Amino acid sequence: MAVTAAIIACGFTIAFAGDIKIGVVNTEKILRESAPAIQAQKKIEQEFVPRDEDIKKMALEAKNLQDKLEKNSIKMEETERRNLERNLANLSREYQRAQRQMREDLSVRQNEEYSVILERTNRAISKIAEAENYDLILQLQDSVYRSQRIDITDKVIKTLDKE
Repeated sequence: MAVTAAIIACGFTIAFAGDIKIGVVNTEKILRESAPAIQAQKKIEQEFVPRDEDIKKMALEAKNLQDKLEKNSIKMEETERRNLERNLANLSREYQRAQRQMREDLSVRQNEEYSVILERTNRAISKIAEAENYDLILQLQDSVYRSQRIDITDKVIKTLDKE
């Protein structure tokens, strides 16, 4: 009797499992390859070009000061050499601060843009799930194994590109 119940239970489980439609999505690929992600990246790059130029100028100025110190330090008076060293140290600190601030600001902007893209991605996934009767769609990072036939990332990218 217990064996019969187990066979019947397995039969129901197998029949039920056959009706489930599962998909996976690679969000990293979407954030790299979709049109909205590419547009957002270009937009962010344009926003940060002026700051990047300023940082490059600081680096060049620091290099020039360093070269001047290395070439002329023996010929310089002590006070002039100390002033140059102090200027170089100040410029170096300002350069590092500017770089750190730009990295932080860049990260904030990327997160803002990516959150908008992820919202759009979730809407696209919902559309696909409803249209194609998916029961479950997971992020690729959450799966241990997946078959290519259940990967709907390209469908999501196409849906986002059409918007």
